[in-house]
Amino acid sequence: MLALSSSSCGPSKATISKDWLPTDGRINQLNLMTILLLKLRMDQFGRTGLTIHYTIWCNVSMDELSDVLTAISHPTRRAIIGQLANGPARFLDVAKPFDTALNAVTKHLKLLERAGLIAREKRGREVFISLRPEPLREVAVWVHEYERFWNERLDQFEQYFKDKNKREKKK
Repeated sequence: MLALSSSSCGPSKATISKDWLPTDGRINQLNLMTILLLKLRMDQFGRTGLTIHYTIWCNVSMDELSDVLTAISHPTRRAIIGQLANGPARFLDVAKPFDTALNAVTKHLKLLERAGLIAREKRGREVFISLRPEPLREVAVWVHEYERFWNERLDQFEQYFKDKNKREKKK
């Protein structure tokens, strides 16, 4: 729910309920449109809209990013992702290479599923697990922002030593 009010006595007020967000925290196309419409509607009542839009967007996208980073932080889950990159596999095929209980593999798969990295599809009596790489792209975009930062810093560092060597040679 979104309630908007504007009065001549004070600033605009907005009450936002997160009913329109999906329960798993993911933003789909419909929810993204809702956020954008919210921003446009709120902008009619003042700058409050931009703040609320930005806060909601950051909170939801960072939660997704945190879920994916948590999921890929464990070597077993990274190995599962690598295995599923070759194509869908049955649960027992996924669990086979690991010297661990099936219950532990199930927990790893649930965490990967919560992060949106895998999907399960039932075919007859068997359940096939497949990789969904889209969330990894979000991580790559996030990392790329910092890659630019570090490349700039390393370029400055390199330039510092070049300048220092030139000064020493002049002496």
